[in-house]
Amino acid sequence: MSQEIELKLALPARAVAALRRHPLIAAAAPLGKGQTLHNTYYDTPALDLKARRVAVRTRQQGRIWLQTVKCAALSSGGLSHRPEWEQPYTGSFDFSQVDAPDTARLLARHAASLVPVFTTRFRRETRRHTPRDGVSILVMIDTGNIDATTTDGERHTDPICELELELEHGTPLDLIELACELARDLPLMPSDVSKAERGYRLFLQQPVTPLRAEPSCITAEQNVVDAFRSLALSCLRQWQANASGAAHSHDPDFIHQLRVSQRRLRSLLKTFAPALPAPFVGEWNVRLRDNTNRFGDARDLDVLHTELLEPVQPEGLAEADGMARLLRVATDARVAARRSAERNLDPAAQGRLMLEFSAALLRLPTGPLAAAADMRTFARLRLVRLRKRGRRQFDAAGGLEPTRLHALRIGFKQLRYGIEFFAPLFPAKATARYTAELTRAQDTLGFLQDVDIARGRLAAWAGADGGLGAAAAFILGWHAPRYARLRRRVLHDCEPLLWGKTPW
Repeated sequence: MSQEIELKLALPARAVAALRRHPLIAAAAPLGKGQTLHNTYYDTPALDLKARRVAVRTRQQGRIWLQTVKCAALSSGGLSHRPEWEQPYTGSFDFSQVDAPDTARLLARHAASLVPVFTTRFRRETRRHTPRDGVSILVMIDTGNIDATTTDGERHTDPICELELELEHGTPLDLIELACELARDLPLMPSDVSKAERGYRLFLQQPVTPLRAEPSCITAEQNVVDAFRSLALSCLRQWQANASGAAHSHDPDFIHQLRVSQRRLRSLLKTFAPALPAPFVGEWNVRLRDNTNRFGDARDLDVLHTELLEPVQPEGLAEADGMARLLRVATDARVAARRSAERNLDPAAQGRLMLEFSAALLRLPTGPLAAAADMRTFARLRLVRLRKRGRRQFDAAGGLEPTRLHALRIGFKQLRYGIEFFAPLFPAKATARYTAELTRAQDTLGFLQDVDIARGRLAAWAGADGGLGAAAAFILGWHAPRYARLRRRVLHDCEPLLWGKTPW
């Protein structure tokens, strides 16, 4: 078994010529001529290998045939570590060299029922980058297609245009640093999606969907910096998947989940700040904040439309012309904000930022205090601090001023993120219960904030127009009973979360 460590980067086809001309690529020693690779991926009719995240592939490379078995790898920012077994292929499968017991048993059980599922055909140009002694990186430019025929006989194709950096000698940081240098001049986006995964999606005709935050997988045995790094890489996966999705889809939830990834990362930085270098925390808090701000009002206007405008039923109660005109104004503003967010989502800029953040994560030192700190004790201290800050925000919100309630909402959100980060360290049921109650309180505060923001927007849109003003008043009046009821109870409902029993 070999351990493949590679970094996959997607790029537009128009950038391939510039990639070949880049000084770092042009200086890398070519390893023979470019070769066309024909790959066929096999699975059972029920896709049993896919279910276990195992890939079986044959490859024709000129007159050479190879059989490869790969197991799934956890990828972050395009960087993946995966076990693989490669050997000559003689016309029938031979899995005797697979020395991972679970994988070997899976393959033995299904060997007789393997059938072709999809193919890839691409031209690969390979070079070797050796910047210094002890570092050797294969640089591979792949251009071609993935082809799949679905069970109903329809043929589908998806283009391949990738740069793969495979580590021969050195460290994963060497891969990231090379990618950072290339990304300064080229539109590269880290990609965690393998050709096999793309092939299965094509075969099954599965659309790419927004990626939500992963559950925390930290353990009490980890040191604090390693726990931070694993959580940050999880946020990075969410960021990268949604940035890539937003670049190819108009689904607004991609932008929303991208912003969630940035908020979670900033909250993570603040939560783990005592164990991290201050310059690292300061720099990345600012850079992530600025990145989030690139997407403007798109999410706020989506919420206004779906949560406050769509539920209103004005038939027979509101003046129809004014209501229709106000809805058109709101729709136009929403479309404009979404287009602005999509324009500001520069894949090349996002890719550079992801790679630079990945490099910064890999460079983080583990000081003696971080290495010696007990993970559960650290978690309790940080959650107690977040809760104390929430109490101060609660006291300041006693007058129910909207800005103070909004600050309390942000405090609750950061406390919830903190609990989600540390969740594996505490009793599962109690943690889930507390998190659910915290989410309900946060949703209440969020509704109040949405109405307060909507009041200002609707007034600005209406201006001196009487018809628009009447329509705006009707919309606010529709939500007024719920707003007043929740506003009266919000502090009463929030208080137990800040002074009652906690899972930690």
